[in-house]
Amino acid sequence: MKKIVSSLVIVAFGAASLSGCANMNDTQKTTGTGAAIGAGVGAVLGAITAGGHTGRSAATGAAIGAALGAGGGYLWSQHMQKQKEAMEQASKGTGVSVSQTNDNQLKLNIPSDVSFDTGRYDIKPNLRPVLERFATTLQQNPVTTVRIIGHTDNTGTDAINDPLSVNRAKATRDYLVARGISMNRIAIDGRGSHEPIADNSTASGRAANRRVEIFVGESAQ
Repeated sequence: MKKIVSSLVIVAFGAASLSGCANMNDTQKTTGTGAAIGAGVGAVLGAITAGGHTGRSAATGAAIGAALGAGGGYLWSQHMQKQKEAMEQASKGTGVSVSQTNDNQLKLNIPSDVSFDTGRYDIKPNLRPVLERFATTLQQNPVTTVRIIGHTDNTGTDAINDPLSVNRAKATRDYLVARGISMNRIAIDGRGSHEPIADNSTASGRAANRRVEIFVGESAQ
């Protein structure tokens, strides 16, 4: 039991040290801290299940715990970083924003002035080069999966906006599929006007809310 307590103390100290490393970005700090905690807890659990012996069971527990602690469902690999950089270059000056989410997905936020005209779901010409490059990056990183979510402003009723948002996501998916991306990799959804990111009482706010979001994830498992 004393060994277990000692292990937990070491884990806490190690996690604190990792979270304070000046040269780490936020993602690295979070992942490193989680891995340290996971490794320590895994080692402790391994020792318990082995009746207190800390040999191979502790090492195995540490390895499993580290994977779970770093855990998140997604991995930010070199391929993901390269894909982010490629999309930043491809979308420069278009109004499309490219970012890494807290759970290590690549996110493309495509506003209405780039994506679709009001009340329509046919893709505008200035979005096509962005999607062409995006399709290329997906071909280069075939282990990733994609979620496309359509949104509208609050003009009109849910009976209009809900299917419109789905159709915008579907049109984006179909464009990628036509360029060789498997439909099985792509999930779509439409949120209508239910998830605004700006004030719908202003024209600029409504324009911001009319958008398509694309998430790309590489499974950590």
